[in-house]
Formats: sequence, structure tokens, C-alpha cells
Amino acid sequence: MTYTIPELTQPEPTDPDEVVLVASGDLRLSANQTCWPAQEEMEQRVVSSFGELGARVRRAHAFNPDEGHGFISSQRMGMDVFATIHPDTPVVVAEAVWQYSHHVLAGLMAHRGPVLTMANWEGKWPGLVGMLNLNGSLTKAGRAYSTVWSKDFADEYYTSRIRQWLSEWRIDHDTSHVQSLDPSAIPNSEEILGQTLARQLTHRKAIMGIFDEGCMGMYNAIIDDHMLMPLGIYKERLSQSALLAEMRDVTTTEVDFIDSWLEDRGMTFNLGEDPETDLTVDQVHDQIRMYVAAARIADRFGCDLIGIQYQQGL
Repeated sequence: MTYTIPELTQPEPTDPDEVVLVASGDLRLSANQTCWPAQEEMEQRVVSSFGELGARVRRAHAFNPDEGHGFISSQRMGMDVFATIHPDTPVVVAEAVWQYSHHVLAGLMAHRGPVLTMANWEGKWPGLVGMLNLNGSLTKAGRAYSTVWSKDFADEYYTSRIRQWLSEWRIDHDTSHVQSLDPSAIPNSEEILGQTLARQLTHRKAIMGIFDEGCMGMYNAIIDDHMLMPLGIYKERLSQSALLAEMRDVTTTEVDFIDSWLEDRGMTFNLGEDPETDLTVDQVHDQIRMYVAAARIADRFGCDLIGIQYQQGL
């Protein structure tokens, strides 16, 4: 079998007044379709606000009529999109909803030009959460970027920061509330507790069980082994598939017991009948099965703690 390496072509430089916009989305088609109207509305406001400041915004990837959305929906797609962007072009990553950071992380890491991440600020659509996830990933990777957020992309704070970015390729925010820790300000009892815990960890060591590390491209959520091991903390990488299999062994009697245990302690469940729009009894019981199964797996592997990142399908 032979393979022909495709010819590499350097993308054309953009005009001086042009910036390129990308939008990272979900992996799930249904989520991208549901969320696309909110993203489209946000982008229209962003384009308008940049235009008022003399900048033209060009989308790096088109709306896909077959899929019904215009998001970057996979890591491979993100790499291919960035291959079409000149490496010195200013890039805006606009997020109105949840997104998978690894869809664009590879492209942003290799990109030379200035990068701006931006998001909406409202309760219905989690664009801000998606942007902060990406910001955390970029920060961990050591990739410089600027960031801004807004409710309607017309307020003075937002406009002034976009104006600064277009002229200086950076944005300044007030960080006077952030202060370095003064070790002398730590109470003596807390200092002793910390030192005792550190000695215990380095002597006995601890196991941290993690189900599907890096799920949904959350590079920011991964603490690298070489940073944890000197602290006496080692990972046990656990499988989501094993967790699902273990859930099947949790009996109805056990689920009912924990369900009543929660309600006896004041937990209220606002339940409905439609699993597409409501929290249902079956969904609650599946969650209970998952936590019982996770605890049993943790016990089997001798884990001192476990972490379950957002799980695809759970």
C-alpha cells in the first residue's frame, strides 16, 4: 500500500483589518444543533461590535447545512480548520455554549498570531464555562492569549477591551484583588495540619482513582503525573466501561435504600416524566448506581480518593 503525502500550501495572509473567528463546539450532533442558534446570535453581535471599531471578522469554517450547525465538532476538524488559517492571523475563539477544548487546542498551540477568547455572560447558555475551560487549557499549555466576556457585546467595558486588543493584541484586566500568599499569615494550627498531611502522604502515599482522564478534551483538568508523584500521590486510571459494567450489579434494593436515605436527610427531587426535558426517577436511580459502582471500584483498587470527570454518556 502506498500513501501520497498531500502537498502543503501556505494559507494567504489576511488583510490588516481582518480577524478570523473560530467556534469550538460539542462532539454530540444533537447538542451542536440545539445550541447553534445561540452561537449564531452571539457571532452576529461580535461581528457588529468589531465592525464598529473598523475590523472585519471572517469565519474560518462555514455552516454545515447537512449537520445543521457551524461548530468545530472534532479534534481532527479543528486541525484541518487551522491548517487553512495563516499562522500570523489574529484569531478570535467565540463561545456561546459548552465546547470541547481539544477541538481547537492543537491549532491554537501552533498558531503564531494573537489569540482572543470570548464568551457570553448569561444563565441559559454556558459559553462562559466553555471559554474558561479553554482558558485553563491554554494557561496549562503555556500559550499566551487574551480574554473578554459580555452580556450583550455592546457595553463599554467590552468595547474598550476589544479596542485595546485590536490596537495592541492584548487586553488588560484589573487584577488588584489577586495577592500572593503570605506564609506568615497562615494560622499555626493550619500550618501544622499541612505539614503533618505532607509527611503522611510522602510516607504512606495515596492512590487517586480517575475515570477516563481527559474526558471531553479537558486538558486543564489533568494534573500531570510528574507533579503529583513527588507529593506521594499516584494515579489509578479507571475505565468508564468498567464503571458501566459495575453499575449493572447494583441491586434495586440497594438503590431504593440510598434513595430513601437521601430523602430522609432532606434531599428534594423535582421529578418529571419526560427524560428529554425532565429529571426522571430512572435517571436518579442510574446516578445512584454509578456512585455505588464507583465506590466499589475505588475500594477494590485501594483508592484514597476518586474523580469522575464529566462523562460522555453517563
